Amino acid sequence: MKFTLGSFRHRKLRTFLTVLGIFIGIAAVVTLISLTQGFETAINEQFEMMGENNIMILPGSLMTSFAGQSSQELTDHELDLIKDTSGVDNAGGMITKVAKVEFRGQINYAFIVGLPTDWNILEAYSGVTLEKGRYFKDTDRYKAGVGWLYYSGASFDKHVSTGDKININGYDFDIIGVVSKIGSPEDDQQIYIPIDVAREVLNTPTGYYVLLAKTKDGWDPEAVADNIKERLRKERGLKEGEENFEIQTMNDLKTTSMAMLAVVEFVIIGIAAISLVVGGLGIMNSVYTSVIERTREIGVMKAIGARNSDIMMIFLIEAGLLGLVGGLLGIAAGLVASKAVEWYALQMDINLLKVTLQPMLIIGALSFSFFIGVISGVVPARNAAKMRPVDALRYE
Repeated sequence: MKFTLGSFRHRKLRTFLTVLGIFIGIAAVVTLISLTQGFETAINEQFEMMGENNIMILPGSLMTSFAGQSSQELTDHELDLIKDTSGVDNAGGMITKVAKVEFRGQINYAFIVGLPTDWNILEAYSGVTLEKGRYFKDTDRYKAGVGWLYYSGASFDKHVSTGDKININGYDFDIIGVVSKIGSPEDDQQIYIPIDVAREVLNTPTGYYVLLAKTKDGWDPEAVADNIKERLRKERGLKEGEENFEIQTMNDLKTTSMAMLAVVEFVIIGIAAISLVVGGLGIMNSVYTSVIERTREIGVMKAIGARNSDIMMIFLIEAGLLGLVGGLLGIAAGLVASKAVEWYALQMDINLLKVTLQPMLIIGALSFSFFIGVISGVVPARNAAKMRPVDALRYE
């Protein structure tokens, strides 16, 4: 160990440049994985808040529906069919569209969401509550609830709260509620109005953007979803496999989200692995150079009784320490970088991007960096161990 540390002290610049490759790779791995794991935790929390007994019915595939590209629409009659399906406790529909929003002379554009007045779909389906005010009544017309960013003053220069008036596409609305903070800017900047009024204001006379159903306690959501799918197929005259709509349970959505995150994490690790391979080659090159520079010292050590295993161990320790130091610095930099990203996301009102620091990530990164170092040093260390003392002593 003393021999190796002495080598580091005498070759500071080379040691620094060698460590840099491992440092960058480990820093990237720790930063990105801690963020993706935090994102995964946040998504799991969101799904737990939404509950497992909810079902989403979309007019087309998941992607085309959310992109607003589905040519098929869900109707009032189909909503009634879903309400009458065995195991369904309640159901409701939503429509949404971007509209011009004006408040005290300032203009903005935001998603306006039309909600049913007979069922608090926000709380029942997503667990979102009201920060202030109340939900819609059946008799409400030009009433609105606003997202958190309006209340906090982030959307307009002035705070929007209950009792204020807001103009949507030329229609005046009284603010009766403020929705609690959800965590993403898009969601927290939505405005909610009764669905019958939304059809007029948003020029959407028919159809639903999405239908949401809640199953009764004790019923299997997957079985209820199959019942709904069968009734909709029969209503539309479709055969199995020809559905022009999509039904997703919370378990389906969670599985899809986790699969997408797993792919992202795999790609991230692959990119970072390239840096680690480059770092490993740097360590190998550094140890090779160290072996050449210390050829005469190797000859002296062998001449006074050092075994091949002793020589090999000296250079393996040097390679392992290079990897370990790079790993330690990389972990520290990765933690700082991930916390900086989390802080910046919070400043942007994005609560879903949180850092999750798992001990296994740190232990794994440290072990892997040491392992990379040792593996990279095996070949040059073996070459050093095989040197003949006579040849090494004659080396100039």
